[in-house]
Amino acid sequence: MEVTVSLEEPQSSKRNIQQVYREIMKRAPEHDFDPSLDRMRYVLDLLGHPEHSFKTIHITGTNGKGSTARLSEALVRAYGLRTGLYTSPHLEKVNERIAIDGQQISDERFVDLYEQVIDFINLADKHSLEQGGPRMSFFEVLTTMAIWAFADAPVDVAVVEVGMGGLWDATNVIDADAAIVGPVGMDHMQWLGDTVEKIATEKAGIIKEGSTAIIGPQEHESVSQILEHKAATTAGTTLLRDGEELEVVSRIPAVGGQMASLRTPNGTYKDVPISLFGEHQAHNALAALAAAEVVIPVNGMLDSDLVDEAFGGVKVPGRIEVVRTSPTTIIDGGHNVQAVTALRKAIEESFDFQQLVGVVSMMGDKQVEEVLGILEPLLSQVVVTQNSDTGRVMPVEDLEKIAISVFGEDRVIAEPSMPDAIAKAVDLVDVDDELGVGYGHGILITGSFVTAGDARLLLKETPNKDLLKKKSER
Repeated sequence: MEVTVSLEEPQSSKRNIQQVYREIMKRAPEHDFDPSLDRMRYVLDLLGHPEHSFKTIHITGTNGKGSTARLSEALVRAYGLRTGLYTSPHLEKVNERIAIDGQQISDERFVDLYEQVIDFINLADKHSLEQGGPRMSFFEVLTTMAIWAFADAPVDVAVVEVGMGGLWDATNVIDADAAIVGPVGMDHMQWLGDTVEKIATEKAGIIKEGSTAIIGPQEHESVSQILEHKAATTAGTTLLRDGEELEVVSRIPAVGGQMASLRTPNGTYKDVPISLFGEHQAHNALAALAAAEVVIPVNGMLDSDLVDEAFGGVKVPGRIEVVRTSPTTIIDGGHNVQAVTALRKAIEESFDFQQLVGVVSMMGDKQVEEVLGILEPLLSQVVVTQNSDTGRVMPVEDLEKIAISVFGEDRVIAEPSMPDAIAKAVDLVDVDDELGVGYGHGILITGSFVTAGDARLLLKETPNKDLLKKKSER
């Protein structure tokens, strides 16, 4: 079935982005999905299959998806190709999730997209309900909007981050040219499975006929076997594995990130500047490079100057993001064992903190004790608090009890609100230094992407002098 849709901008809308967001939020949340692609296939059929109008890099994995997506998009764009980028979750505003040519869409464009597709969303809702299924979910609606935006632009290449899992994720209506599966670990177990093998099987679902499957470094041999088997048994698939066909040849920390030499089957790219911290980001860059080689119409190696320019300019919000100095303040959305392990290694490698105070808020469905255990050697003290996700956040009283069991009572402080928690952390940093905050003293705000988003918004709105006021009064 094909329905002709006008791509012209709609006339003045009565809705604003807050109203549209509230409408979409009334649907099933993105972390609670129905294992079916029927609704997505139905609505895209109504829209004339816009997902077939561009090449795609599709990215899954337990961690590193957002960084790999931005690195991939930056490199493709450096070649002069029009790009679309779809990532999740958002940190501050929902329209962060959809970008064209490296720029997130405007509030007005977000509303336009919603109004262009909402009639078709409603038809898909009606059809699903008649079949005994649910309405389209929050994430399915956003995914439909992103695909429509990319076709409407139109883009040459879309870089699409999986929301959760792979096989039944709303984005898996896409047949990718390059399918990246990053490191697989334990997360979202209540939806993806209670073993790393079950989770890997879900994520392997993005590997399709005729694609290039790019497999990141895996901690578990069983995961590698599952992913390699899927590639081997999927017709026309090319397999590229980190550590085999792909390699981080060398890397050294550098100011603002690192320098790495990266090898693909086309050759070795030497001394590539990567403006992101940590060994894991070198492997993310390698995967992005391999994917870009697939979708950029160039035979052999890509231009090294363009690779350097692209990777040297990528900044990823909420991923080891330095947002303040005096004191050095880092925000990271790490929320599972794998992500926080990479965070700790990156900070230990790239910074020289004599004192690092943590501000932590986590969701109640995460491996809270394990995550705090990884952070414990890194943090001198921890201030536990609550982020704005009232439905899933762990109450500060419960988080405090777990933190005391890990850090000891004398290193744990509880503050019910995020602003008070950050102000308390600032007050704790280098309290004995009469000369004020010096080199090697900092704050790490982490525990979830909601925590990272809350902190970014708060620090953006709060001048440094206000947070430091207590110090000047001492």
